[in-house]
Amino acid sequence: MTIDWLEISKRLIRADRAKAKCCPRWQRFGSPDAPPPLSEAEVREAEEQLGITFPEEYRHHLLFHSAGGQPNRLHRSAAGWGWEGDTSTDLHLLSTPFPHPDSYVERENELDDREPREEDFPDIASRQAAWKAWDDEYGVLQDHKTSGAVCIAEHGCGFATLLAVTGPYRGTMWFDGRATCDLILPLTLEDRPLTFAEWIGRHSMDLVRW
Repeated sequence: MTIDWLEISKRLIRADRAKAKCCPRWQRFGSPDAPPPLSEAEVREAEEQLGITFPEEYRHHLLFHSAGGQPNRLHRSAAGWGWEGDTSTDLHLLSTPFPHPDSYVERENELDDREPREEDFPDIASRQAAWKAWDDEYGVLQDHKTSGAVCIAEHGCGFATLLAVTGPYRGTMWFDGRATCDLILPLTLEDRPLTFAEWIGRHSMDLVRW
């Protein structure tokens, strides 16, 4: 039986929208129970620690609306500044420019072509060593795909909305659908990249062009 991963992805998106209608008030942007805004000093401290300057619209949201709400909450923990509940963002790569997905297609194809094959190795030890080296290299590429981006909202099942914070796409929104379709897709509105301010108050995945 062939599994239609794209159809499964769409079903998960519809379920996410339905779930959002009954989510707790504190999770919604604009709710009186949403986390309070941050001070200018706190935002500057977070930027300095993370090694970036937040895009203007996101910075405005933090200062005048909320530290979270619909986006993951930005807060200071014992480990320093980060996003509450975010297990995806690599803080060490935030200052590296976010790459357009087209920029690494050739590299990924080349890696796929070099995937170790069992028949190419005389014994298990050499095969395992080759596989580990290849897998480590592939993992670096996967990390690179979201460099310079913050996981601003997680939707479950490996889906997430990203905010590019560095590079030429700084301030634009992206959908990480690698869990099923192996793609990171731009969120668009009228055939142009969606900004953070336009994303707020919407369901980000409604704007994915499948």
